[in-house]
Amino acid sequence: MIRPKLSLRRSAAIIGAAFLGLGAAVAVAAPASAHHPEIFGTYCKVQGSNNYEFKWTVGNSENIKAEVIQVRPGAVGDIKVGAELNPKGGAPLTGTEIRTANSAQQLNKSLTVKAKWIRPNQIVTEDRTVDAVGTGKCKTPPTTPPTTPTPTPPATPTPEPTPPTTPTPEPTPPTTPTPEPTPSVTPEPVEPVGTYESTCDELILTLENPTDESITIVFTPNEGDAKTLTVAPGETGSVKFPAKAGLTVTPSGEGIEGDPIKYEEPQDCGGGGGGELPLTGAAAGGIAGGALLLLGAGVVLYIVARRRRVTFTA
Repeated sequence: MIRPKLSLRRSAAIIGAAFLGLGAAVAVAAPASAHHPEIFGTYCKVQGSNNYEFKWTVGNSENIKAEVIQVRPGAVGDIKVGAELNPKGGAPLTGTEIRTANSAQQLNKSLTVKAKWIRPNQIVTEDRTVDAVGTGKCKTPPTTPPTTPTPTPPATPTPEPTPPTTPTPEPTPPTTPTPEPTPSVTPEPVEPVGTYESTCDELILTLENPTDESITIVFTPNEGDAKTLTVAPGETGSVKFPAKAGLTVTPSGEGIEGDPIKYEEPQDCGGGGGGELPLTGAAAGGIAGGALLLLGAGVVLYIVARRRRVTFTA
């Protein structure tokens, strides 16, 4: 009997191509990181008053621009409704404000910013609340006391030699405090973080609970049944509603304040909510096609390897 020699290269070609196809699909379809405004702030007490000076910076967690759609308790400098957040690594929005309180315990130290990111097949909206970090008393530049003119001595018949005058030292200019650098890690939110995401076939509402108590929210759509979401301390939960033009969902619950959330159809949905997978990367068809192409290449390599490795022995 004549048999070809056994070669592991045949199996390796197919397995390698399969892993390449799966690897490409995973790499392209991997979900994007959580979108959020990166808020950092400091405050100091103005000496001799009940005023506190706050300095805020707001950056972007994503590599695309975002729009600020809400600021609480109010606008601060460049941080205002309609402002544009530069992509990650770009110049942040900044602002300085004065808040008044009888004591630090009564002082509202937080800032809430809501922003919206628009991708071809995904629209993400998130609000985040962060407390400013206290730095003690505000530094005020030293004031130079006024110089008293030296009186001129009365003239005498025999003028006495004038003693050498000691030069007055130049006043040291006040040093400009070095601005606080924005940390690379965004401080943890101090209030629950609400995110809602519009994809081609779903409206996804997510709640991150950083508090030490469970939170229950009832989401009531303008059409259909309401859904209840309970999130334990330190956990994150979400609910989903089928995409539909005109869909709005209103959150409610103890201590919950929220306006109706409107579904916004992304641009690349083919004009009809539903029917496409809510991917954050390339289209699903492109991913599947690429994987099949690589698998097909593996089959070709297998056939070629089989033909080249067949030998006949006596």
